[in-house]
Amino acid sequence: MLAGLVERVTYHNAENGFCVLRAKARGHRDMVTVVGHAATIAAGEWITASGEWINDRTHGQQFKARFLRTSLPDSADGIEKYLSSGMIRGVGPVYAKKLVRTFGEKVFDVIEATPDRLREIDGIGPVRAASILAAWAEQKAVREIMVFLHSHGVGTARAVRIFKTYGSDAIQVMTENPYRLARDIRGIGFKTADAIAMKLGIEKTATIRVRAGISYALTEAMDEGHCGLPTEELIPLAEKLLEVPQGLIRTALDLELQEGAVVADRVGETACVFLAGLHRAERTIAERLTRLANGTLPWPWIDPDKALPWVEKHIGLDLAESQVAAIRLALKSKVLVMTGGPGVGKTTIVKAILRVLAAKGTEILLCAPTGRAAKRMTEATGFEAKTIHRLLEVDPKGGGFKRGDDNPLDCDLLVVDETSMVDVMLMQSLMKAIPDRAALLIVGDIDQLPSVGPGQVLADIISSGAVPVVRLTEVFRQAAQSRIITSAHRINQGSIPDLSPPETESDFYFVQADNPETAVSRIIELVKTRIPKRFGLDPIRDIQVLCPMNRGGVGARSLNIELQAALNPAGDRKVERFGWTFAPGDKVMQIENDYDKEVYNGDIGYIDDVDPNAGEITANFDGRSVTYGFGELDMLVPAYAATIHKSQGSEYPAVIIPVLTQHYTMLQRNLLYTGVTRGKQLVVLVGQKKAIAIAVHNVSGRRRWSKLGEWLHRNSGEKRPLR
Repeated sequence: MLAGLVERVTYHNAENGFCVLRAKARGHRDMVTVVGHAATIAAGEWITASGEWINDRTHGQQFKARFLRTSLPDSADGIEKYLSSGMIRGVGPVYAKKLVRTFGEKVFDVIEATPDRLREIDGIGPVRAASILAAWAEQKAVREIMVFLHSHGVGTARAVRIFKTYGSDAIQVMTENPYRLARDIRGIGFKTADAIAMKLGIEKTATIRVRAGISYALTEAMDEGHCGLPTEELIPLAEKLLEVPQGLIRTALDLELQEGAVVADRVGETACVFLAGLHRAERTIAERLTRLANGTLPWPWIDPDKALPWVEKHIGLDLAESQVAAIRLALKSKVLVMTGGPGVGKTTIVKAILRVLAAKGTEILLCAPTGRAAKRMTEATGFEAKTIHRLLEVDPKGGGFKRGDDNPLDCDLLVVDETSMVDVMLMQSLMKAIPDRAALLIVGDIDQLPSVGPGQVLADIISSGAVPVVRLTEVFRQAAQSRIITSAHRINQGSIPDLSPPETESDFYFVQADNPETAVSRIIELVKTRIPKRFGLDPIRDIQVLCPMNRGGVGARSLNIELQAALNPAGDRKVERFGWTFAPGDKVMQIENDYDKEVYNGDIGYIDDVDPNAGEITANFDGRSVTYGFGELDMLVPAYAATIHKSQGSEYPAVIIPVLTQHYTMLQRNLLYTGVTRGKQLVVLVGQKKAIAIAVHNVSGRRRWSKLGEWLHRNSGEKRPLR
């Protein structure tokens, strides 16, 4: 415990409450530095704090407060300091002196009980007096809320977030329904809200808790990619999470359904429950796609017999029959899906379509879910592609998009690439922003992993039969010489790729490692010396280790630590935060969307500098410098190794994939196929042949519960004329 008087507020961030204070503490001769969180803080206040002493490399000894309580000063000197600090609007140093000279230590009593007496002071008229009173009332409310939150075990950082969200209603919201916190505040999940609720004396079996628990169970399912769950799966899952009897869950579910927070529907013959937002999103996608598909083409009729020879000459390529058929269909389709693996010429077809339509003056927009995929699309087609977020113009304040129904995109054709990665919520936003007149070309590889977020948009659109689909299967001659591409197609067809050592220089290798220890040392050797020496690639910038999972000895987490130590050992300029070390030269990955910084989940950058004095690092993302405060480093992780899921939409010169039987739970065909197709010049599998066989033969890839396919099928059936 530490108690003392705040002499100076060195730093205070009003958004998250983080503060650095200099205080005269009981039992300490010199001033001490205290770091913690406070909704509001001023010089002159008395603080009591619990936490621990830490020795900061740059700033020396500090007291790191987990709880920080403030109370009003009671000495004339402290009161003057407090009032001078600008905490009370209408009072600065001059009036602080006057107030203390007139009322001494009774100032606060006067403001509280006999505010009319403020007018005794020269210069305080009715307007200033009213302003002082209002500010005083606000400060009092903040104090009461912080005391309330602290007394219920909420740490100060979270308490500030709660106060910022609800303001003076915080106590009321929390006593009425603490589970709202999980819904309204980033970083507070059901578990935290539940712990607070328990402290507030809410029973485990309280209806309010069980109802909140149903959304929590569905959110857990959403993290697994589902839009809903069969009722018969949801109830046991909620029972396990909440530890309450099934009867209570069924009753709570009925209440949630009545209120519309969740929606009951069927997927096929199965009764399911959906989160309302996801249910609505899937329906919106189906409605918009059907409406688009039934519109008239935005360009005049194009004669393919003239257009095709013209475009072959322009792009300098002879088109194969399958490509010609795809282009013919695209020129007369309002909505078209094109799918196929690597080397089947998807990009060539898109390029040809764009050339023909651009020559006819068609307004074209291109987009992809990630920065890397958009960049690749731009390079491959010669037309500028944007990320979906940039195209829809993110509104940093609310995180929504400026483009939508009332402000649609201006285009005659929208091309979306890497659509396998697009989840239900993002697809809904995109569909709302496409004008009815426009045509839509959806491109993607159906055999890759589905999106990280909920749903299986591309798979559902294809399986619905509601829009025309081009399936490209022919691998072209040039691509067929690449063992990466032939191996990927073999994996996709359920055959084990050729793992024997190649006779000549190759782009696909298998390195035997029968246990995790051997695998780790082989991977480090490959990244650090063997690949750079043989292929002239940079170990940090050109080589990416991709793991089936995060956990375990050969998971992304522990490989990151090993590779970081081997490739870029940290010097003096480093910072340790959130379980990771960050130093100049480190390769890092952004793990959540940051609309202000314009850096998105999965983007890879390199740290240029770590500045302990300013408490920030600068990193370079695709030639753009981005600054992070040390407190924001939970958005970054080292990226020497990443999971295959996180690599979707990206390509790397060289990829190393550990495949061991210890990854058993994750070994699936689409996972291995996605990993292998990320490598451009080189792919090395490290591990056991048995593990590769398990992955190749496992197509189970858990079914995702979604209804988009059904709706599309139903809508398209309604619109078709009777024969």
